[in-house]
Amino acid sequence: MTRKAMIEEEVESLAGLGLEELRGAWARYPGPVPKLRSPELLRLLLAWRIQTAVFGGLDRDTRRKLSARGPVEVEGRRLGLGAVLRRDWQGRRIEVIVEEGGFRWEGEVYPSLSSVARAATGTRWNGPRFFGLREDGQ
Repeated sequence: MTRKAMIEEEVESLAGLGLEELRGAWARYPGPVPKLRSPELLRLLLAWRIQTAVFGGLDRDTRRKLSARGPVEVEGRRLGLGAVLRRDWQGRRIEVIVEEGGFRWEGEVYPSLSSVARAATGTRWNGPRFFGLREDGQ
């Protein structure tokens, strides 16, 4: 069996594993297990780890291009300081103001729109989608 076939088989074997089994499989590689609750995301990260252990990671040119992009800007900040986002949700108006350090809602500043949406609704939301900054398919 070729090295490539062995890696493909190992990656395919991850498909049947649950979250705790994936965490156990991660222990074979250096570094702490990510604190993820998504088996699918952990499966993808573990597959990446398996492949890079054998074939290597990103080449120098690709790493340089990725780092040249700079830090990821928090979605919603481009609206400008003082911009107000409103959403009526379950009979309640949620109003957020864009500030230098994040998004102000009910006197508290949150680092992202998703954290505001979670605090306001009690459930996980994609904040930009919740506040209407994205189309449904994005």
